[in-house]
Amino acid sequence: MSETFFVTTALPYANGPFHIGHIMEYIQADIWVRFERMQGHRVHFVGADDAHGAPIMLKAEAQGVSPQELVARIAAGRPRYLEGFHIGFDHWYSTDSPENVALSQDIYRRLKAAGLIYARPVEQFYDPLKGMFLADRYIKGECPKCHSKDQYGDACEVCSSVYSPTELIEPYSTLTGAKPVLKSSDHFFFRLSDPRCVAFLHEWLEHPGHVQPQVANKAREWLSGEGERALSDWDISRDAPYFGIAIPDAPGKYFYVWLDAPIGYLASLKNYFESGKARANGEPRGFEEFLRAADTRQVHFIGKDIIYFHTLFWPAMLKFAGAPYKVPDNVHVHGFITVSGEKMSKSRGTGISPLRYLEIGMNPQWLRYYIAAKLNANVVDLDFNPDDFVARVNSDLIGKYVNIASRAANFITRYFDGAIEYGPQLEALTEEARSVAGQVRESYESREFGLAMRLTMNFADRINQEFDARQPWVAAKDPGRRAQLQDTCARALYGFKVLSVLLAPVLPELSERVARELFGLDRPLRWDDLLEPPRRVNPYQHLMTRVDPRQLDALFEPADTQSDTAKTAEPAKAPKASPAPGAAEAAPAPRPEAVPATIGIDDFKKIDLRVARIAAAEHVAGADKLLKLTLDLGHETRTVFAGIKAAYDPQALVGRLTVMVANLAPRKMKFGLSEGMVLAASGEAGGPYLLCPDSGATPGMRIS
Repeated sequence: MSETFFVTTALPYANGPFHIGHIMEYIQADIWVRFERMQGHRVHFVGADDAHGAPIMLKAEAQGVSPQELVARIAAGRPRYLEGFHIGFDHWYSTDSPENVALSQDIYRRLKAAGLIYARPVEQFYDPLKGMFLADRYIKGECPKCHSKDQYGDACEVCSSVYSPTELIEPYSTLTGAKPVLKSSDHFFFRLSDPRCVAFLHEWLEHPGHVQPQVANKAREWLSGEGERALSDWDISRDAPYFGIAIPDAPGKYFYVWLDAPIGYLASLKNYFESGKARANGEPRGFEEFLRAADTRQVHFIGKDIIYFHTLFWPAMLKFAGAPYKVPDNVHVHGFITVSGEKMSKSRGTGISPLRYLEIGMNPQWLRYYIAAKLNANVVDLDFNPDDFVARVNSDLIGKYVNIASRAANFITRYFDGAIEYGPQLEALTEEARSVAGQVRESYESREFGLAMRLTMNFADRINQEFDARQPWVAAKDPGRRAQLQDTCARALYGFKVLSVLLAPVLPELSERVARELFGLDRPLRWDDLLEPPRRVNPYQHLMTRVDPRQLDALFEPADTQSDTAKTAEPAKAPKASPAPGAAEAAPAPRPEAVPATIGIDDFKKIDLRVARIAAAEHVAGADKLLKLTLDLGHETRTVFAGIKAAYDPQALVGRLTVMVANLAPRKMKFGLSEGMVLAASGEAGGPYLLCPDSGATPGMRIS
């Protein structure tokens, strides 16, 4: 029976480009969406930028633009990532929209009428110079436990103690350096502890399929907590100045970003309907009718760090706001992505830049397949291992999958003019295809993508083993064995078509090429195509290359050796592209680049800048951008690998003075140990340009 889905991913915060965690989540959701569409279901897949909150307001202020301009500039860069990785959102919007204002205020009024909103005074630190209340992240001071300096207002990074900002010794605002003062203000709260909410959430969590069992268990811990762990009511307001949605009956008060952000799912969906895209996607109903409909399933894909909001606040808000609002049918939670078992770090060369992945020419479908092969329905972290990535992609996609078509199609086009004929075994082949597809379909449906890929590649192994056992290359030499040759290759090509259908949600671009170029279809593959044996095949055209291990070296090249574009991934530096659907036209990036938020003099003093003389410079074998520099600091020499090969001849550098960061922790690289960093400027005008001290400076002098 056909179903209708409303599918979202967590909304990315609109103060920076996508990172690899975003791309992993979007690929996961996109695979599931494509699979459901292949089953004949109608799916509406929408996303949006999470555009509100103090961080965006302050970043925009630091860059000399309005928050709307900052958000628009970020939104303009989204299509490059989404299209680059074949992620097919039907609509992309923003939480800073008229629809979100209307929906957020409507839900607030409904919750207030239900007796679930109340106000009470809250005492909080206030920056008298900035004229705003300070979140914990904007307060620093001396830890009250271990007395370490410059610790944040909620926890100490040195001793791991957790405390209240008011417990800090000599607190100061990170925005102005001013000493904050305690000030009281009325805040609005959502009464999550209300017995009605608690009872509903227990019932909702009991429903099989709403969330994974481990997620339900964690949510129940919060619901049943006592003392300090007891379920708290939710502070849903912030005081001006704040970039957000005004609370309708409280001048100077705004909804906390986490209230209007998930409502942004609905705002994007509403704009999608009003724009006519939903109707073009086969949806005959309007927005409210769609939400009310019993056959509509609301599905969210999120990371494990935002379980609290999506399994407690969000369902309760929707439940007690009432129709047409709909409680989520499924909240699918995934883990984080790590690299070789470590948390990602650009400086250590263990970070993956999605934009750099695309810029250096790596096939996005390699990553889609690798992620699919490692995903399951549990809340576990996914580890990206470079060696495993190369081996898995080259073995599975090239050695097992593409290899079938490249061998079998050539025999059919050479000896049979592309015509494929089957003997009495066709019914058995079709039944095998049906059986394999049934197992793979169950795995896709339950988001056990790794199992789906294993089942698919097991089938590919059987096809290859049979093909090799029949030795068609031997039969091709004997005109009397043409029927055997035809039979062998026909079986292999039918199997290849089945594989292409099974892999279509993961490899959308490749499967469409197979459909059009190899089998002559005028459309993408459908799920029921696996029961239709191909009758003709066109001459084989190269479908996919192997991963070159050197591409992984380039992908993980330390951030300071990469190009300016690859490092920053700023949308303004990307090739010109249309803005995301529903987004404003991008404002041009300010030139020169705006100065970021200020730091204190104590922060600057932590950096030991020294004059250094370049005693030697040489090329690095196997490195496209690096030069190996030997730097004389007067009393010692250091080795530094610098990404300046494109701009400088090594011999011309010898004897020059430059500036280096002398107290940067040594970093082990593929080519050796780098014991510091030289400073260089770069930007749209070119670069890199090494910094040079004025005449009279000598090696070892400190720069201050």
